[in-house]
Amino acid sequence: MMPIFITDCEGPVSKNDNAFEFTSWLIPNGDKLFTIISRYDDILSDIIRRPGYKAGDTLKLIVPFLKAYGATNEIMKRFSKETLLLMPGSAETLRYIMSIMPSFIVSTSYEPYIEVLCKAIDFPRENVYCTRIDIDKYEISEEEMARLRELKEEINEMPMIEVPASAKSLEDLSRETREVVRRLDKIFWEEIMSMKIGRALREVDPVGGYEKARAVMEIISSHYGRLSSVIYVGDSITDVETFKLVRKNNGLTISFNGNQYAIREAEIAVLSHDAIVLAVLAEQFKRYGKEHVLSLAEDWDISSLEGYCDPLLLE
Repeated sequence: MMPIFITDCEGPVSKNDNAFEFTSWLIPNGDKLFTIISRYDDILSDIIRRPGYKAGDTLKLIVPFLKAYGATNEIMKRFSKETLLLMPGSAETLRYIMSIMPSFIVSTSYEPYIEVLCKAIDFPRENVYCTRIDIDKYEISEEEMARLRELKEEINEMPMIEVPASAKSLEDLSRETREVVRRLDKIFWEEIMSMKIGRALREVDPVGGYEKARAVMEIISSHYGRLSSVIYVGDSITDVETFKLVRKNNGLTISFNGNQYAIREAEIAVLSHDAIVLAVLAEQFKRYGKEHVLSLAEDWDISSLEGYCDPLLLE
C-alpha cells in the first residue's frame, strides 16, 4: 500500500502564525485580543467540549473584529505575502516527499495565506485543505463596527485566561477565568451572533479538530488508501483529533515543534530548526514501515542512517 504524507502547515512548513500576526498588525493590541480568544477556544474545545465547537474555531471568532477594523480579501493576501516565513528546508522536504509518495497539507490557516504559501513553495493548491474565507462578502454596519471596537476594548481589559495542564472541567479553572469565560459566552453567542456580522460565526468553518480528521478520511478515500499507510505531522490542539484517528489505525503520528497537546497525542516528537528530518522519517516509513521508524526515533543517531537512508537526505 502506497504511503500518504499529510502535514499541518504552520509549524512543519512555515514559521508563521498567520491569523495571530494579521490580527496583531491590523487591530490595536490585537495580540492580546487574539490570545484571550485562543485560550477561550482551548477551553471550549478541550474542557467544556461545547457541541458543534472544535479546536481552531478561533479563526471564525476573530472574523467580526477583523471586519470591524477594515480587513479585506486583498489586505489579507498582501499581508500574507509580505510576512511569509518558511521553515528552513520545508520546500525541499515537501518536494522530496512528493517525489516518493502522495503529499497533502491540511491546515487551519486562512485560504489567502495558503494561496501565497503554495505559490512560494510550488505546492499544488488542489492538495491542500484549509479554512475558506471571503471576508468581503460579510456586511457590517457603522453601529456594529463601533460596538465591536468597544467589545475589543472590554476583552483586552479582561485578565488573561489561564488553563492549567491538569484541568478537566470548568471547576478546575480559577474563579476569575470562569467569569471571563461566562462573559465571552455572552459576547460571542448572544451579542455578536445577533448582529449582521454574526453571519460569519455561522458560515466560516475552520479546518481544525474533527474537520482535519474528516479531511484525512477524504484523502484516504480518494487515493484508495488506508489509515495505516498515513504519516501525519502536526503541532497543536487542532491536530489532536487527527493524531488519535491515525494512531488508533496504526498510521504514524509526528509532532513537529509541537505544543503540549500535540506532544501528548503523537508517537514521535521532533524538535528541529529544519524540516528535512521529516523527509528522512517519510523515506524510512516508505521503505521499512512504522515500527522501524519508531525504533529509529527511540535511538536517533544520524550516523546510524548512513547504511540505509537515501544519501541525498544526509548531505
